[in-house]
Amino acid sequence: MNFREYKIGSRMFAVALGGSMCITLLLPSIDIASVDATSISMDKQLTAGWETGWNLYDPLLLGWHKPVKVLLKTDPKSGQPMEPVYAYVYEKGTPFSGGVLHPDNLGPHAKQLSLELGKISAARSGEGAVFLIKTDDQNRPYIEDATVTMGWDPGAVLKAAGDENTSHAGAGKTLFVREGCWWCHTLLPEQTQDWQVFGAPPMLGDFNGESPTAFGSDRKAPDLLHVGSRNSSREWMMLHFYNPRLVQPHSIMPRFDYLWGEVDASGNKIDYAKWDEEFDAYRDGKRDQPPEVPTYAPNSEIRWLIDFVLNMK
Repeated sequence: MNFREYKIGSRMFAVALGGSMCITLLLPSIDIASVDATSISMDKQLTAGWETGWNLYDPLLLGWHKPVKVLLKTDPKSGQPMEPVYAYVYEKGTPFSGGVLHPDNLGPHAKQLSLELGKISAARSGEGAVFLIKTDDQNRPYIEDATVTMGWDPGAVLKAAGDENTSHAGAGKTLFVREGCWWCHTLLPEQTQDWQVFGAPPMLGDFNGESPTAFGSDRKAPDLLHVGSRNSSREWMMLHFYNPRLVQPHSIMPRFDYLWGEVDASGNKIDYAKWDEEFDAYRDGKRDQPPEVPTYAPNSEIRWLIDFVLNMK
């Protein structure tokens, strides 16, 4: 009798747990599938590319095969000035984002607009592509393949934009995941007093096609979802990442100076030991000013990470 009651209780628990998981996971997924992607989600997925994390394209999480986001002020075909627009450049072989590969992720209206007006079904990763975020006459966002609709070549777009208007935020997200930034920082303000400090929480439709969301699980440091709006100083970010104690004396954040690599922007070898010695003297009151943080090289990993942080607005 006791054993029979145990079996009945186990089955009832299984039914309750299964029903709970159905309500928690399955039903919301049906709702999410019917929600159109916002321009925010399109920006995030086009910036980061197909996936961030371990995959065959980047097994060591080095930021390989990632698109770049550029602010385009000159028409790449005519060379004439144009109204500034953000373009997402996928060079040959770079895997496309989830919304381009699987338009269903965009939601019904965004999918239809992206296929009919944006011509995204004609994009081929083996040839490369340039994507834009457009809106129709009802202000509904969609993705456009400018390589098809406007004849923009990825290489020509990168050349027209120049390095100063190029953001490697996609590779930076890989470093954000690899370096464990999400262990302490969340990308998910809560619907409480967080609004006043960290900005509004994300809305349904802000995550279509993004993988992963990197929400984080245990906030030990400020939320970063809108950090680029709160602090857009690249110089401050350099100090903070090189040694957080330069800007916050009691910070528990680890140093990320190693992301600078071997040389600075001028090609000179970075002497980390000398810098540490001078900083220790400054901290102990034996030096009036802290040592100068080296300017990073254009192809350094720290540039990518800072690009990603500043891109979150």
